[in-house]
Amino acid sequence: MLLWQTSQTINFAQGEFVMLPAFFVLAAMKFGGLSFPLAMLVGLAVALLVLGLLFKRLVVDPIIRHGVLPLVISTIALAILLKEGVKEFYAADAQPFPAAWATTNLEIAGAAISVQSLVIMAVALVTVGLLQYFLAGTATGRRMQATAQNPALARVLGIPVKRMILYTFLINAALVALASFLVSPIYLAKFSNGETLGLVAFIAAIVGGFNQVKGAIVGGVLLGVIDNFVAAYLSAQYRAAIPLFLLIAVILFRPQGLLGRVEERTV
Repeated sequence: MLLWQTSQTINFAQGEFVMLPAFFVLAAMKFGGLSFPLAMLVGLAVALLVLGLLFKRLVVDPIIRHGVLPLVISTIALAILLKEGVKEFYAADAQPFPAAWATTNLEIAGAAISVQSLVIMAVALVTVGLLQYFLAGTATGRRMQATAQNPALARVLGIPVKRMILYTFLINAALVALASFLVSPIYLAKFSNGETLGLVAFIAAIVGGFNQVKGAIVGGVLLGVIDNFVAAYLSAQYRAAIPLFLLIAVILFRPQGLLGRVEERTV
């Protein structure tokens, strides 16, 4: 959503962007002989370079001038390229990914709760809080918001729009790397992870409101709660269909999303 708001970029390879940093880490450990903490730093640095800077310079900048549709098609092709590239050059089988925290369960009121899940929730909440503070409480963040709301006016006010857009791509790359490090110990590092992660993230953003960060969070939580309730009380066979039904319902009855705002454009 940050990319869409600042540069009108819809990235259908976002799921593959989440999948890839885990393989950066595994490659650094396997071929570079690095320890896990150092490999994570290398994975983050490579993600910033490849998924942030190079993605903007080599894919988005040359294509966005031709319109949004060519860029959408290009990111779909990029998703296929990344998925098949990992499958061909690294491994087609799921790879175990080390966890930086305990993998035990806690007994709370008779229920077993995974420590990994608690850590992921805590890190996600802290990250969202820091991102919100950065966007609303710092000069750079406010400039980025101004760029997202009205790039032309931001230029008139002296805001370096191109630099703000570059910051957005780098922040997006850092966030997908963090997401990859969090979910890979649970789901393993698989070349096909991007298909599920990208679809769920895209649906969550639309359900919550594509132009609101808070909306995407609400959409993600709602999808997760409904998914678990369906698996527990109905059948796990319906889990994959529920997000699509929810997406259709939102598009029909509230196209702007649950917390989204209606945007009017001059044509």
